Amino acid sequence: MKRLAAVLICCGVGYAADGNSFVIEHATIHPVSGADIVNGSVLVKDGKIAAVGTKVAAKGVRVVEGKGLHVYPGMINSATELGLSEISAIRETNDTNELGEFDPQLKAEVAVNPASEHIPVTRANGITAAMTLPSTEGGQGIVTGQAALIHLDGWTWAEMTVMSGAAMEMLFPSLEAPRRSFLAPPGAAGPPFREVKKAYDEKMRRLREFFEEARRYRAAKEGNEAGLKRDLRLEAMIPVLEGKMPVMVVAPREREMKAALDFAKEQKVRMVLAGCRELGKLGPEIKAAGVPVILGPTLATPLEQDMPYDHAYALPEEFHKAGIEIAFGTFDVQFARNLPYEASMAAAFGLPKDEALKSVTLNAAKIWGVADRMGSIEVGKAADLMVTDGDPLETRTAVLQVYIDGRPVDLNNRHKRLYEEYMKRP
Repeated sequence: MKRLAAVLICCGVGYAADGNSFVIEHATIHPVSGADIVNGSVLVKDGKIAAVGTKVAAKGVRVVEGKGLHVYPGMINSATELGLSEISAIRETNDTNELGEFDPQLKAEVAVNPASEHIPVTRANGITAAMTLPSTEGGQGIVTGQAALIHLDGWTWAEMTVMSGAAMEMLFPSLEAPRRSFLAPPGAAGPPFREVKKAYDEKMRRLREFFEEARRYRAAKEGNEAGLKRDLRLEAMIPVLEGKMPVMVVAPREREMKAALDFAKEQKVRMVLAGCRELGKLGPEIKAAGVPVILGPTLATPLEQDMPYDHAYALPEEFHKAGIEIAFGTFDVQFARNLPYEASMAAAFGLPKDEALKSVTLNAAKIWGVADRMGSIEVGKAADLMVTDGDPLETRTAVLQVYIDGRPVDLNNRHKRLYEEYMKRP
């Protein structure tokens, strides 16, 4: 029966001419925002969810048989380089890590390549949207530009963009000394702490000075100051200063996280902590500040040699127990498809299963301010859906169909093509 249902689902793609209106019937619906609905239906009209339940009246729309299958909201990867990086070793295929220290005027979405091979690979695993970042932890800038929330389907970057300027990314200065290279000779020492501290203090001075410069520019603009020259860098900071755009602060370590919390309080800006790889004693402070957290990969080795082997696996449960709202991001492009497995590993090490699912769906939508549009299966939201034969957080589960804004998208991708090609090898 599952195989028959899968065929019916896949055949639905052939009805693209009917538009993005259809009904999925007799499936188990997982709204995420409420209880599961057994033998339920989802009605989609013009790309929006029109009805959900066990008794859905649907006339004049295409029927997709979902008996024995499951319907979930599409997943959201909250930190990626999707569309901005293709082959990391080839500079010409990368639009990340600009040279400037303060580049808030840069918008990630305008550099997105809709034809990137990474997008269909990621989409085939049930991920329908992603935050794409102008930089990564390895960048040299501080304020690196504006991250964008994009749909993983579209002919142009404009079609793909869900929210431009979803967050201003900041790589927070670190007091950690650079790690010794694997190729360095034995016994080679890094720079002394006083030099690291001096460089850190200088970066923090320039960061505060930049925020103050932006405030002066905003005041001059509001006062219609004569002779004021337009400065795109400072103008891009105005939404941040006014609290309309959050600052996504990448701060892996507890000391950096604490400094980032103090900085956000000092500057009176909204903040989302990102890439956090330890919590320490900061749980109550982060919760009290109402700061959400985008966790880095759980499929990772511990941050320090003396940490437990399962430190990264169990870290999401620590944040959850502290009452902090979390979501997951892979902070890369090549492993963006592994998002559901990052969440499932956290579930295996203590994070409640329903919270693990929310962390890649509804929680992510709430953090980025689009919970009224996506993240769960509710009336009025975009029909970003995936149809599966089981739990999407399990590696053995097959994603049979994905819909973005009600459009069935092609699940063919480079990985599948190579698999089929080499399976036919004589």
